[in-house]
Amino acid sequence: MNRCLAVGTGLLLDRIVGEPPNSVHPVAWFGTVMQRVEHRLWPPGDHAPPSDSHPRWRGAAYAAAGVTLGIAAGCTVRSTTLAVCVGAAGRELRRVADQIGAAAVTGGLDAARAELPSLVGRDPSQLDASGVAAAVIESVAENSVDAVVAPVFWALLAGAPGACAYRAINTMDAMVGHRSTRYARFGTVAARLDDVANYAPARCFAVLLAMVTPTRARSLHRIIRRDAAAHPSPNAGVAESAMAAALDRQLGGPLRYGDRLEERPLLGDGDRPVPADIFDATRLAGHVELVMTTALLVIGVTRALHGRS
Repeated sequence: MNRCLAVGTGLLLDRIVGEPPNSVHPVAWFGTVMQRVEHRLWPPGDHAPPSDSHPRWRGAAYAAAGVTLGIAAGCTVRSTTLAVCVGAAGRELRRVADQIGAAAVTGGLDAARAELPSLVGRDPSQLDASGVAAAVIESVAENSVDAVVAPVFWALLAGAPGACAYRAINTMDAMVGHRSTRYARFGTVAARLDDVANYAPARCFAVLLAMVTPTRARSLHRIIRRDAAAHPSPNAGVAESAMAAALDRQLGGPLRYGDRLEERPLLGDGDRPVPADIFDATRLAGHVELVMTTALLVIGVTRALHGRS
């Protein structure tokens, strides 16, 4: 099977079947293994090494181990279709977002806040309905890159090893790539690897989003150029600015992670979002995935037929 057909089939399977249970999910297994690696290299609590004991070098060793494990898994699996099906999670992303949106729309703000941590890391306790909507929409944009476009990009570039290595990098970033006291230096390499791995996919997502919202394409280009660079993430800023422009809503602004307040830039020119906008965001993300899947399958089938002629 040629690579375009294999990748397109993997995306289609994820769209139809969805995520396997967490107990048998390879990404969950990888997370368990990497947690043990982390505790060996950077023990928590009373056994933690001194803060000056080369945390970035330890973090580099951690990241190298994770990438090696991801590549080895891809080489063992060998099936690009299976690697993409397992590594992609577009259906689950949209399902969870729509579930939170439904709770917020029907007036169950407390229920929406309770479910929000399954999708985002920020503190939901002080968010109003618009804040919940913004958090979900921003997550849909960013995670459409992480869970759909990037696995496809790296699978096309390097087959199953590429898809599995990318998923390893993205999972490590989620585990140790944040700016807490424990991970501020240990997680630096994992976070930078994730920035590099998502650089092209984030911009591909913006192009695809412009394709599925042609009437907003010029605004999308303008708002990305104006607003994306102010975001602390070189990739999330592009994806979130693109989604803000596509929906004609304003995203961003201050947010809280536990006791830490972050002043994030405002993205877009429209009104602040309302919960109903969540469904528009998931619809657009689904269209982006459908365009990719269709294009890959058409190219793959065409190549297969030409190969036989």
